[in-house]
Amino acid sequence: MRMGTPHSNRTVKRAPWRSHFPAQGNSAGFHVVLQGSCWLLPDGGEPVHLQVGDVAFMPRSRGHAIADSPGGGPGSETGPETVLRCGAYYLDYSRAHPALAELPDVIHLPARVGHYSPLRSAIDLLGHELDTQDGSGAVAPLLEVLLLFMLRTWHEAHPSDTGWVAALRDPAVHTALQAIHAEPAAPWTVQSLAARAGLSRSVFAQRFTATLGTGPLTYLTWWRMTCAARLLRDTDVLLRVVAEKSGYTSEYAFAKAFKREFGVAPGRFRAQGRPEAA
Repeated sequence: MRMGTPHSNRTVKRAPWRSHFPAQGNSAGFHVVLQGSCWLLPDGGEPVHLQVGDVAFMPRSRGHAIADSPGGGPGSETGPETVLRCGAYYLDYSRAHPALAELPDVIHLPARVGHYSPLRSAIDLLGHELDTQDGSGAVAPLLEVLLLFMLRTWHEAHPSDTGWVAALRDPAVHTALQAIHAEPAAPWTVQSLAARAGLSRSVFAQRFTATLGTGPLTYLTWWRMTCAARLLRDTDVLLRVVAEKSGYTSEYAFAKAFKREFGVAPGRFRAQGRPEAA
């Protein structure tokens, strides 16, 4: 889903204050309270009170404000100080990752005093790198690590029997997903995937579909098209090679499947180029 380099900055505010972030079609944003407290005010949503150590994450583009109070606004700026770490990820939502698609519009991850948190460690390390002049090269990878731990923290606190994360917890479904991801061009069938997962064909197909909400072969096609789109966008390999790597022996059959998935032919998709980050 990545479209550009993520970014982050440290912000210091003194009450009364209010900052608004308009909706952008290709970004996901986060705010971490390092000192003081503030309010997250989603456009058309309920206010969320954020305290020291809390993390707010908006996985989809949604306009919102942060302020010292629900009715906060510009003023004399002589009140209490709030320090925030804010940032954004530029993403391609036309191919949303299931782990993000399953999230609500606003994620609030409260700090847990006395509890070891990999998320907190990632925030601390990111802050250290941003506060040193020689840490710029590590910021983008650390922001990706931060995204990983925000997702993991949320899903661990909100377990479900269905969805992407539930599939990763199911040994059989997870094994099948690993096989599909590792070898998208392999001539997979429901039977061969079931054998890899150690289940009968019927039990495997039922469990896979019940967990992910889609059948094994439908998911296989989705993943093949995702890989093909990445190759077309990021490389100059021949269309024939893209088709082969996507599990198609016929370039024509691949082009037909690709157009059915994306609405445009592979050549035109490549010509459109990689979308630029806003």
